[in-house]
Amino acid sequence: MMGRASGQGFEEANTSKVGGVGILSTGEEEVKVAKSETPVITGVQLEVGRAWERLRPPIAEQWRRRVERARYEADLAESRYQAVDPNNRLVASTLEQRWEAAMRRLRDLEGGLAAFERQHLRAVTAEQKRQILDLAVDFPALWTASSTSARDRKRLLRLLIRDITVETTSNAKRLRLHLRWQGGAVESLEVTLPPNRADAIRYPEAFVGRLRRLAETFDDSAIIAQLNSEGLTSSTGKPFTVSMIRWLRYRHRIPTPVAPDGTLSVRQVRERYGVSLWVVHYWIQHGHVDARQRRPGMPYAITITDEIDTKLRTWIATSSHLPAKSPTLVE
Repeated sequence: MMGRASGQGFEEANTSKVGGVGILSTGEEEVKVAKSETPVITGVQLEVGRAWERLRPPIAEQWRRRVERARYEADLAESRYQAVDPNNRLVASTLEQRWEAAMRRLRDLEGGLAAFERQHLRAVTAEQKRQILDLAVDFPALWTASSTSARDRKRLLRLLIRDITVETTSNAKRLRLHLRWQGGAVESLEVTLPPNRADAIRYPEAFVGRLRRLAETFDDSAIIAQLNSEGLTSSTGKPFTVSMIRWLRYRHRIPTPVAPDGTLSVRQVRERYGVSLWVVHYWIQHGHVDARQRRPGMPYAITITDEIDTKLRTWIATSSHLPAKSPTLVE
C-alpha cells in the first residue's frame, strides 16, 4: 500500500509528521535530511528565487480593493450631499453624517494598507538575498540550531520537499519513504514506527534473562538492590520495587532460588514430622537441625541426617505437649 503527501501538507501536520507517521523528526532520519546537502541546497536555491516573486501576496490586492471601494462610497456620499437642497436641513444633516462616516472608513483603510505594506512588503536587499542563500549552504547547522523551532523545520520541509510517497513493507513496524526534492532529486529511506504502549513498556528478553540468572542466587530484595545500584529502572522509568519483581517472576515464570540438593524447606520438615511451623523454627533456633540461609530473610535450607532424624522422631513420640501450629511463621 502506498500513500502520498505533498509539501503543502506539512504545516497542518504534527511536528515533522506526515499522515500521522513520524518522519524526518528525530534520530537517524533527521540526520539524513540535515546531511542531504545536494538536493537540499538545490531545492532551497530554486525556492529562494521563487519566493521573491511571491513577496506581494494576494492579501495586498484585497487591501487595495477595499480602499478603492471605500473611496467610491466616499465620493458617492459627497455627491449626494452636494446635490441636496440646503433648505432641507434634516436630509442634508443625514447625508453629511454619512459622508463623514465614509471618509473616516476611507482614512482607516488607507492607514491599514500603508501599515501592511511597511510590515510585509518591505524591499529585500541584495545583502539579505545573499544571507538567505548562505543558509542553504549551511543547512545542517540551520536545521540543528537550538533557535530553529519545530514550526520552522516544517516550513523548511515545505520549501525543500515536493512530495513524499509512503509505502508499507513486509515488516509492520517499518515504512519505506520516497522523497522527491524540489530540485528534482529522488531519495528513498526506511523509518521505524514508534512502538505502541504495550511494546514500549515490555521488558526486553535480555533483561528477563538477567533477572532469571539473578533469581537463581538472590531473593527479591537482593535483586532490587543489585538492579538499583546499577542505575537500572523499570520500563516506566521508576526504581524497582518488590511488587515489580514479583510480577516479573509471575509473568515470566521465574522460580525462587532452588534449595541445595539434599536439603528440605521449613514446610517440608513440618509435613515430614507432622509438627507446626513454630516447632520447626524452635529446632532451628536451638540448633537441633542444621539450617542455613543464603542471605537474611531468604528461605531456610535444612539438612537432616539419619542421626538427627531418629532424634527428632523420638522427641516427637515422647513429647506430650507440642505447641499448636502457628501459620504466621516464615517457611
